Amino acid sequence: MTIAEILKTSEDKMQKTYEAMCLDFSVMRVGRADPAILDKITVDYYGTPTPIAQMATISVPEARLLVVQPWDRSMIKAIEKAIQTSDLGINPSNDGTVIRLAIPPLTEDRRKDLVKSCSKRAEEAKVALRNIRRDINDKLKAQEKQGDVSEDDIKKGLDKAQKQTDDYIKKVDETFKKKEKDILEV
Repeated sequence: MTIAEILKTSEDKMQKTYEAMCLDFSVMRVGRADPAILDKITVDYYGTPTPIAQMATISVPEARLLVVQPWDRSMIKAIEKAIQTSDLGINPSNDGTVIRLAIPPLTEDRRKDLVKSCSKRAEEAKVALRNIRRDINDKLKAQEKQGDVSEDDIKKGLDKAQKQTDDYIKKVDETFKKKEKDILEV
């Protein structure tokens, strides 16, 4: 494996780590209605766990209201039950054709808890990024020991790996600060 291939593989892994963190952030409720909060909830649809977005239309008619309209009306009870048993903390109301989810305003304590949770998730992402960098460094040093690559090329590869890591850590920090601002805004 060449240095360029090793760095490309690590770039892909770092991007996936960052995207996973962003997905986790997107499902955290910030007091406004956002269809993304339903992304991780699945419903048993004829024996197959199916995300709600693949079996219903999700709309936001008001700032604090989500409306879920299943395409198959026989699934309305199953969707309602899945939302109730999820960790969203929202009680759905069902009128037979649509499910309404009123998003309650966040309390100050809940906002602080959400920020702590986001901070923890961002730190986990940074640790994962550093672990990826460590793996790259190990691979590059192994190639150096085998004598496949020159010392200068290894040094350049290590520097590029550090720069990749620094760039992604910066992206994680920026995304966390933005999410923190969203959560703490009233």
